[in-house]
Amino acid sequence: MIQIEKGKKVGLALSGGVVLGAAHIGVLKALEEIGIRIDYISGTSAGALVSCLYAFNANSEHLREIALGLSWTSLTELSFSRLGLLSNNKMKEMIHHQIGESTFDQAEIPLAIVATNISTGKKVVIDKGDVAIAVMASTSIPGIFKPVALNNQLLVDGGLVENVPISPLKEMGADFIISVDLNAKYIINRTPKNIIELLLNSFHFSLSNTSRIQTADADILIEPNLSSFNIVDMNQASQLIKKGYEETMNVIINGVDDRT
Repeated sequence: MIQIEKGKKVGLALSGGVVLGAAHIGVLKALEEIGIRIDYISGTSAGALVSCLYAFNANSEHLREIALGLSWTSLTELSFSRLGLLSNNKMKEMIHHQIGESTFDQAEIPLAIVATNISTGKKVVIDKGDVAIAVMASTSIPGIFKPVALNNQLLVDGGLVENVPISPLKEMGADFIISVDLNAKYIINRTPKNIIELLLNSFHFSLSNTSRIQTADADILIEPNLSSFNIVDMNQASQLIKKGYEETMNVIINGVDDRT
């Protein structure tokens, strides 16, 4: 079993992955059972949604209940913007329902969320202000969701710049990093049936080539192989949670790390 030296501050980085993000809940469940305490948490895209909910209520079973009740219609709606097909404003409403109109300084676990300034291509680490708006920005996949205006910047999905957000954890003070990459082993072998799936596939391909570089500094790297799952089908949440749980147990209990 992998041991974490006493006194180390543990940071957890959760990657993007659209619907695959439900696997993060299984990771959290495993860490709870093993007894690993998370001191800092960061998230990008789907990982931003999971990390924000966990930062305010460190309970994986509660997250599981939320995930099993989600659908695309509960998170998105058609947008009349020229910059995106959909709006994720409903996601903001869902987060406000779960944690209130909370700000980052109210989190039980210090939290950071990564987005991309689509005007400059630069990384934007959000750790102040309304958490729900930050998650909206981080999950706004270009072309699908309209960008989010925040602090005089137009923000989109953080996966473009740091899909596995390790750097914010280091800046917060973490000296032991656990990272979860849902894209590294994901292989798409399905023909897209509509423009949404086409755009999602394209976005995934742009992420998969950079994830390995981003996770090189992680002390524990969890990379579940989720290729048997569809990145848009929310009915798979229960199975994805199970897969994330099993892979985390395998990595930490058995010390399995594909980098070695």
